[in-house]
Amino acid sequence: MRLLSGLKLRGRLTLWICLLLVAALVPAVGAGVHTIRRNLEQQVHGVLQVEADGLQDLIEASLLEREANARAWTEDAIVRGALLFDTYAKSDAVLASLNGRHTSFAGLVLFTPDGRAVSASRPELRQAFAGREQEVRAAPWFQTALEDRLDAGVLTGALTKKDPFLDRAVMPLALPVLSPISGARVGVLLAAYDWGQLEKVVAGALQRAQDRGQKSFTLEILAPDGASLFSARAEGTPALANPVRAQVHNDAAHRFAASQDWRFVAAMEADEAFLPLRRFLQLSLLAGAALLGVAVLAAWALARGVTRPIATLSALVSRVVREGDLTQKVEAHGQQDEVGELASAFSRMMDHLRESTTSLQQATRVLGQTVSELTEATEQQERNLIRQGTAIQETQVTAKEIQQTSQLAAERSQAVLALVARAREAGGSGQTALGASLDGFEQLRDHGARLAEGISSLNERTQQIGGITQTVKDLADQSNMLALNAAIEAARSGEHGKGFGVVAREIRGLADQSIQATDRVRDILDAIRGGIRDTVALSEEGQRRSEAGLAQVRESGQSLRALTDIIQDNASAAQQIAAAVIQQNAGIAQIFSAVTDLSGMMDDTLQAMHGTQRMTHALRGVAERMESVAGVWRV
Repeated sequence: MRLLSGLKLRGRLTLWICLLLVAALVPAVGAGVHTIRRNLEQQVHGVLQVEADGLQDLIEASLLEREANARAWTEDAIVRGALLFDTYAKSDAVLASLNGRHTSFAGLVLFTPDGRAVSASRPELRQAFAGREQEVRAAPWFQTALEDRLDAGVLTGALTKKDPFLDRAVMPLALPVLSPISGARVGVLLAAYDWGQLEKVVAGALQRAQDRGQKSFTLEILAPDGASLFSARAEGTPALANPVRAQVHNDAAHRFAASQDWRFVAAMEADEAFLPLRRFLQLSLLAGAALLGVAVLAAWALARGVTRPIATLSALVSRVVREGDLTQKVEAHGQQDEVGELASAFSRMMDHLRESTTSLQQATRVLGQTVSELTEATEQQERNLIRQGTAIQETQVTAKEIQQTSQLAAERSQAVLALVARAREAGGSGQTALGASLDGFEQLRDHGARLAEGISSLNERTQQIGGITQTVKDLADQSNMLALNAAIEAARSGEHGKGFGVVAREIRGLADQSIQATDRVRDILDAIRGGIRDTVALSEEGQRRSEAGLAQVRESGQSLRALTDIIQDNASAAQQIAAAVIQQNAGIAQIFSAVTDLSGMMDDTLQAMHGTQRMTHALRGVAERMESVAGVWRV
């Protein structure tokens, strides 16, 4: 606020206009940024979610296709015949041909049930398994293949490390080869899916992201324990610093056995995802700065147009005050706004000041002559008042002596009157207290009567409750008899009456409980009636005592009223005596007051005369100063 008070009007107007513009722009830009960020977040998450869904569908479709291929190959006649007849030349050629058409497999190997590799798509691959039958039989994928199932844990675990036989990460799609005649397992076909081939599968999704300008976009597949099964980022590339992610979690409805509980993730850097937001914010700041600059120039021009006429008028006023020249003319320059109205009003004020100054100069001259004549008249009146004041003072001394004697008599009569008044007040207070006691005793008697009536009514109600309790007991006795009869009839009915007999026993039990409850209620009612009788006796005794106290209070009231009448008679006589003394004192006081007032009036008149003289001297000084002040202005 100190800074604002140090600025001129032009600066304050410019500053306030700029502040208002900033106050309007900041919420608008903030709301726009918030809206764009929310929409952009929804868009980015939507795109990533679509890519994650697409990755899930793409991977599962690819793996399902590879599983279908492997199952179809286990049913190939040459593959089955090689295991049945121990002839593997043709099976090697078939496996090599299949691997050539399906290059996503790292190799195809045919095993006997004891884990011996008998045929492969490449000779070196068969050599890699030679002599390692024990390791093959211990491999989890071989054991699950003999059971004709693909285990999710086995397949997922194989992807987290290199295969010891193929020296790369593969998904071992191992399936049993069945005899076409007996259906028995005659071997196992291992179709080792090269896990590195997923880069080709997701290449299309990565290219779409590159086309959108999302350089940091990546796709990942995570195992249930969070281990990375696949990442589209090149090896050695640093991880995303501040990623935005969307993921799809496979549930029980998965289509491929190995992908159970996998998480398919699409991610990218947050800075890259929200790059349009930063660009919008930069453009908004630049546009706001430009708009603020234009507003500053416009506000400065507006403030200059408003304050320039005011500055001209202020300079004219300063010159009039400094030089005392009322002949200056104020021109509005044809302006019709508030500044023009201010200039016109100031011009009218200058005209009025010129007229007032001329009248003031004439009035000061007349005032000086009048003050001189008034001074001479007041001096003559002062001499007359001094002679009258001496005579009044002598009369006042005599009246003072008479007043003192009368005042002493009046004071003694007032003392007697005060004693009588206190006696009257004491009698009245006693009578009032006695009346209040009498009213209290009567209220106590009425309250006791109402209490006795209420207790009698309560006694009648308890008797009624006793009658109701007896009725309930009679009903319980009847129910008990009816239940006994029902039990007898149930016993006669034999097997068909067992259920009815159970109900009869329950009714008898309830009837016995009702009889016991009514006995307890009767005991409680008897105790209540005994308490009520005791209360009635106490209430009647209290009422008799209240009647006796009431009679004593009435006798005391009659004696107190007789005493009060005597006090009233004495008080009337004392008041008559005091009234006579007061009237005498009042007459004497009026005489002394009249003399005192007359003396005071003379003193006041003399003081007023002195004041008048001082005022005439002051008026003379004021007239001289007014004349000098009026002479300052030129009209």
